[in-house]
Amino acid sequence: MLTLIAVVVIIATAVGFPAVWVIQSQLNQQAWTQIYQGEKTTQALYQAQQNQINNLALLTAQRPTIQELFVNGDQDDLLDYLKILQNGTLLDLIAICDPEQDAATSTFLLPRETLCHDFLSPGFHAVSQGEVTQLWLSSANPIPGWKKDVIVGIMIDGEFLLDMKEKTGLDHIVWVGNNLIANSISPGEIPLVRSDLENVPAPIQEIEKGYSFNYTGTPYISTQFQLAESDFTRAEIMLSISDIQNTQIKLLRILLLSIAAIAVVVSLIGVLIARQISRPLVQLADIADDFSQDNLSEAVEINTSVWEISQVANALENARRDLLETMTYLRLEKKWVEHLLASIVEGIVTLDSANMVTFFSPGAEKITGWESRDILNRDCDLVFLLPESSLTFSQVIPKPGQRQNIDVVLADGKNATLAVTGAELTPVEMGDDQVALVFRDISDEYAIHRLLGIFISNIAHEFKTPLSALLASIELLHDTAQDLSGEELQELLSSLHLGIVSLQTFVDNLLESASIEAGQFKVSPRRADLGKIIASAVSTMQPLMKKYNQSLNVDLPAEKLIVRADQRRIVQVLVNLLSNAIKYGPDQGKITIKVEKKGKWVKVKVIDQGPGIPVNQRNFIFQRFVRLDSAESYSDVGAGLGLSVVKEIIKAHGGEVQVENQSQGGAVFSLTLPLYKEGD
Repeated sequence: MLTLIAVVVIIATAVGFPAVWVIQSQLNQQAWTQIYQGEKTTQALYQAQQNQINNLALLTAQRPTIQELFVNGDQDDLLDYLKILQNGTLLDLIAICDPEQDAATSTFLLPRETLCHDFLSPGFHAVSQGEVTQLWLSSANPIPGWKKDVIVGIMIDGEFLLDMKEKTGLDHIVWVGNNLIANSISPGEIPLVRSDLENVPAPIQEIEKGYSFNYTGTPYISTQFQLAESDFTRAEIMLSISDIQNTQIKLLRILLLSIAAIAVVVSLIGVLIARQISRPLVQLADIADDFSQDNLSEAVEINTSVWEISQVANALENARRDLLETMTYLRLEKKWVEHLLASIVEGIVTLDSANMVTFFSPGAEKITGWESRDILNRDCDLVFLLPESSLTFSQVIPKPGQRQNIDVVLADGKNATLAVTGAELTPVEMGDDQVALVFRDISDEYAIHRLLGIFISNIAHEFKTPLSALLASIELLHDTAQDLSGEELQELLSSLHLGIVSLQTFVDNLLESASIEAGQFKVSPRRADLGKIIASAVSTMQPLMKKYNQSLNVDLPAEKLIVRADQRRIVQVLVNLLSNAIKYGPDQGKITIKVEKKGKWVKVKVIDQGPGIPVNQRNFIFQRFVRLDSAESYSDVGAGLGLSVVKEIIKAHGGEVQVENQSQGGAVFSLTLPLYKEGD
């Protein structure tokens, strides 16, 4: 019904308002036409007035009485005669001017300089009399045979403009600059400035054509034309449009009342018709609302005489029965699926064709740490971030039936390796393909498998290198021992010794690492001479340093330092540190062992000239199976056990081990040991 009313109102408005607009446009056009025609008429009237004044000036100058009075020099008689002439005409001013003597006889009190200079030229002249400005239309003519001029003029005042109004049927205003000189609306009340007129911009600097304003509460339309250029004198023609506006308002009221009347009539008719239809439709709407809220228990019963609505009610009843049966079956299926998905430990994610997440199983929540409500309808590339990779998750998703190991960032910021298997969820013929991904976290087994492979490879290499050297040296001794010189024999024995030392060091580290892992690692600290410990380690590593032409400098304090330590294990620590210094130091390099006493502790530094330890590797270089990754190292193979054993041994002694780089290059490994005191 509201729509019907709205349509009627729109139609009435569409018909009525254009008609009102056309009438208004015609009225406005007629008003402006009248204004512009009045402008032309006014210009013609002013021109006719100027011609009339010119003729009066000529006639007055040729009167012999004026010449006689001038010869006699009787100024009073001359002035009386001029006033008599003025009374017989429409003139407001008759004056005789003597330009040479700057003297004038005038029927209207005006400054002599104005009369004898400005008024000698025909046209409009503005004269300031105190705070009041007057506008004159004047003309001058010389007296024959005399160097004198006759000046005649009329004042442009309210009466003059009233006469113009009678001739044109329009109101008039005369301006000089921004000063309003006279008007025909209220001749006796002359505003002095333009601001007295409402809605008229001030000051004005040019002629305005076609504008509107309010004066004394009445709306006007107006146009202007220029009378004189010297002082910007303008004539303005105005037409009151209050009648036009009143007519427009009456038309608008009639239109609105007509629209309202039509709307009321249509509303009454619509109410009668709507009641026959709305009641059963409201009942059907309530039933449909119950359907949307899963309320399918009540049957659809509608009593109506409208056949079409009855048919709709029967269709809804049939739909209710089918829907109730389907909903019951779907609820059971949904519960079974939810229970199945909750029991699956693997994560299940489904993606639509735009790679947006459409399903996130409980198993996926447990593995990733994300909650389903935060993930649904998000781009999978924003959920599964790949660490240190320029690719996105959607680019590495395996194809249906294939498996792919993918490293991702979990909700807690940790990295994990997921074994992801892809499957096509939607048949191709249905369009809008969806993809199902099943994944599980294999981070631990993947890390163990990788570490085990690296460890076995490094162990094999650590054993193979010294064993190969030992085998080669033994075969050479076996075949050529009798032919070798003493020096050559000594070199072979040194090589054998180095191989055995290398194997012994590696086996010691391997055993210590195993005991640490098993929780059986122990130290037996007792009174020990630090100098003898360092000497033992140096003696062990001397052949290896000689092989690489490296020198060793030991800087010990003058006093004898007695520490509380397990001598065998501290020797093992120094051997590991010296071994790394030799491996990563250059040929003919220099290694320094520097000992400093720090209160109740002794600090031992092993300084090499190698490439140093990168800052990003210092936090985990003392972990097991970690080796220095440096392109400048002489050896990039090792089990990664040495430094981890060093850290555990020093930690068991109550000390600590640190690493830093020298400014001129090379690494500095520092360890602290407690000094021995009586009673320990």
